[in-house]
Amino acid sequence: MNIETLCVHSPKEDKNAHAYGAVSVPIFQTATFSHPGVGDTTGYDYSRQSNPTRTELEDCITALENAYDTVATSTGMAACLLVLELFNPGDHIISQEDIYGGSTRLFSTLGVERGRTFSYVDTTVAKNVINAINENTKAIFIETPSNPTMLVTDIREMSRIAKEHNLLLIVDNTFLSPYFQNPISLGADIVIHSATKYIAGHNDTLAGFICTANEELAEKIRFMYKTVGVSLAPFDSFLTLRGLKTLAIRMDRIQENAIKIANYLKTNKKITNVYYVGLPEHPGYEVNLSQARGFGGMISFTTDTAQTAKEAFEKIKIIKYAESLGGVESLITFPMYQTHADVPVEVRERLGITDKFIRFSVGIENADDLIKDLERALS
Repeated sequence: MNIETLCVHSPKEDKNAHAYGAVSVPIFQTATFSHPGVGDTTGYDYSRQSNPTRTELEDCITALENAYDTVATSTGMAACLLVLELFNPGDHIISQEDIYGGSTRLFSTLGVERGRTFSYVDTTVAKNVINAINENTKAIFIETPSNPTMLVTDIREMSRIAKEHNLLLIVDNTFLSPYFQNPISLGADIVIHSATKYIAGHNDTLAGFICTANEELAEKIRFMYKTVGVSLAPFDSFLTLRGLKTLAIRMDRIQENAIKIANYLKTNKKITNVYYVGLPEHPGYEVNLSQARGFGGMISFTTDTAQTAKEAFEKIKIIKYAESLGGVESLITFPMYQTHADVPVEVRERLGITDKFIRFSVGIENADDLIKDLERALS
């Protein structure tokens, strides 16, 4: 099946699978399942381990990401935490320097407290990664495009380095979603999603995914998943499945809007820089083009002054000043004060995440209306 169809239909879909011929997967709102007899099972025992609503969602994402297996977690950060549990005290992880602030917070607190060490480098330059590898390095962690400066890392090159040094390659694929990019097909071992964002798509539920490339990793993740209990609830699984069905048409519309808006921002005299991977002048444009089917809907930009940025948040009417991204509504965020507040000041400043830096998650509204809102906000 083509990817648009896989967003709507589970690859394991059976027209007789749901009671009474239900087209939508029922919400199996149950904590436990009865057994037909001693030593016998329906395939489900306890919803912490597995649930039919969640299984259908996991099967869909597995197909979309060309993965071996997928688990659905309560949040994207729960997915990150579970993946971190693959590593032991003394293990070293190389992380992209520009990543979501919540991931940085997790690594620098719980990650370090439990004995792991981290090196943060610019992964757009392969030599930086190679130079950071030492005898106890176990993994490379990247986002591409990165949050929030939209850096593009070559996944194939990171995979080559990882395999050469017997490391795991972990890719946060939240910004492009499986509709536009499939890191496992490019050599990644693990893919993480904050499904709260584009996959669920409506700013109404929290969810995460861990997609694994092989049986060994899948078994390790499933065991920890069952043991720790970070599984996605049945109702949230239903909401995420419902959002997934429109992922293709939402991403197409969002990208169409984003390209138009990015080109408008380039003409605004109060904007000094526009960071969007769909612009041919973006330094990562060609790499992104080689490994993804699209550019997504995330734009960052810098204003001429801090006052311009501050006033923009106060003048917007259609666009919402809010954290998060990937929903049908357009949102703008002040990373310095919100999503990346926990990133060390010296790192933020080096990356350009200042009081003039704004992140914009483009929604599905009419692009001309969004541009008019930005014109008003930047006047």
